[in-house]
Amino acid sequence: MSAPLVALRNVDVIAGGDTRLRGVTLDVPRGAALRLWGPNGGGKTTLLRLLAGEVAPVRGERAYGLGGEVQRSAVRARRSLRLVGPDAEAFYLTREWVQTVQDVLLAALSGERLNLWEATPGAQARVAEVAALTGLGALLGRDVRTLSHGQRRRVMLGAALMPAPELLLLDEFTDGLSPQARAELGALIARVHASGVAVVLATHRPEEAPALPWRTLRVEGGVVTEAAPDGPAPSPALMLPGSSGGGEVLVDVQDAVVYRDGHRALGPVRWTWRAGEHWLVTGENGSGKSTLARLIAGELHPALGGRVQRPFLGRDLLTERRAQIGLVSAELGIRQRRDWTGREVIGSAWSGAEGFSPDLTPEQEGAVEALAAHLALRELLDRNADSLSQGQLRRLLLARAVAHRPRLLILDEGLDFLDAHARAAFLALLPGLARAGTHVLIVAHRDQDAPAGLTHHLHLEGGQPAFTRPLQSDSAHLQALP
Repeated sequence: MSAPLVALRNVDVIAGGDTRLRGVTLDVPRGAALRLWGPNGGGKTTLLRLLAGEVAPVRGERAYGLGGEVQRSAVRARRSLRLVGPDAEAFYLTREWVQTVQDVLLAALSGERLNLWEATPGAQARVAEVAALTGLGALLGRDVRTLSHGQRRRVMLGAALMPAPELLLLDEFTDGLSPQARAELGALIARVHASGVAVVLATHRPEEAPALPWRTLRVEGGVVTEAAPDGPAPSPALMLPGSSGGGEVLVDVQDAVVYRDGHRALGPVRWTWRAGEHWLVTGENGSGKSTLARLIAGELHPALGGRVQRPFLGRDLLTERRAQIGLVSAELGIRQRRDWTGREVIGSAWSGAEGFSPDLTPEQEGAVEALAAHLALRELLDRNADSLSQGQLRRLLLARAVAHRPRLLILDEGLDFLDAHARAAFLALLPGLARAGTHVLIVAHRDQDAPAGLTHHLHLEGGQPAFTRPLQSDSAHLQALP
C-alpha cells in the first residue's frame, strides 16, 4: 500500500500567538476527495496551508509521500503544491510589477511566484495546454491585476495545475464565480480528480462543491472531526424599504468607458441611480460588474468624454465619497491585510481612510461596539487584520461599510467567504439602514446574497448594459439569477 500524499499526526499549528490547529491527525491518500467546512476562523485555510507546506507544525509530525518518496521536508510540497484561493491572488494585487497571465503560469511551472526566466519550448507548450484546459487562452497577455475576481480565480487554478500536481488544494474556490464558471470549472476539477489527482476543498458553501466522492470533515476551533455539513441556513425574513424610483438623482453615469491595461473593461455605459432605488447587478465573470462598482464609488474614473456625477455630495472629492459611500469588494480586502486591528478597520469608516482610525467620538465607539456585538466580532477587535481568516476580515469590512450609515452601500460579491450565520446576521442589518436613508447596490451571482426588496436590475454583458428593468417587491425574481 502506497504512502499517503500527506500524513499528519497529532499536529498543532500556532500563528500570531494563537493556536490555529489542535491535535490534527489526518491522511490525504492518493486520489482522495476531502471537503472541509466549518465557521469563519475555524482553521480551514490554516489546514490547507499546512498541507501545502506554507506553515509548519509546532508539535506533532507531518510527512509527505509526493513522488512516491516519504520525507518530512516541505521543500518539494512548496514547489509543486499551490493553494488556489484569495491569498494567492493577493500576492499579485499588492505589487507594482506587471505580471501577465502567461507570466503567472510560467512561474508556477517551476514553483515560483514571478516569471524571471526565458520560457523554454516545453514550458510554452505546457502553458498552451493548461490555458486550453482552463479557458485562459484569451487572457494570456493581460496583466493579472486588471482581471475580474472570477478571472483571477481561474488563473490561480491554472497556475496550480502547471506542475501537474498530485494534490489540488482549493480555498473557497467557488466564491466570485458566476454559475456558468462554477459549472465549467467544477467539471474541470472532476476531470482532474478522475485522472488520479487528490482534491482538498475548503468551503462555506458545500452545496456548490463539484460532484466528487467527498469525505467531509468539519474544522472548528482548530479541531478536525468527521461531520456532514448542515443544511442551508434559512434566509432572514427581511424586506428593503424602497420605491419604484423617480426620486432625486444620486449617481448619473453618461457615456462612461473604463480602460484597464489597455483593455476596455466597461462601457460605454449610460445609467442613473435615483433615490428610493436598490439595485441588483449581474453578469458573467469579466462583464464589468466590479469595474462599475468601483466607478460608482470613485475608485476608477471614466476615459475622456465620459462623466460620472454624484449630486448628493456637497463636493465630489475623495474624502466626501469615502464618507458617504460604503464599499465592500475583493480589492478592498486585499488592501487591508496589514498590522491594523479590527477596531481600527471598522473605526476607519468615519475618516474614509483604509486601516487608519483617528480618535473616535463616544457615539462612534458605541456604534463600533454595537456592530461588533451583532456580527459576533468582539473577539476580533484587538486582533491584527493579517492574523484573521478571509471570512473574519470580510465581516470586519462589512461592519466598516455600514458603521457610518452611508448614503450608498455597494456590495461587490460582499458576502463571499462568510459562513451562513454571518451572512444572515449582516443581511438582517439592511432594512434598518435602508429606512435611515441608505441605498443599496448588490453585485451577486447567488440569490441568497441578494435580499428581497431590491427594486431594479442591471445586467451586464461584455462591459455594456444588456438590460435594465424594475423588479417586483417580492423575492421571486431572485430564484434564478442570470
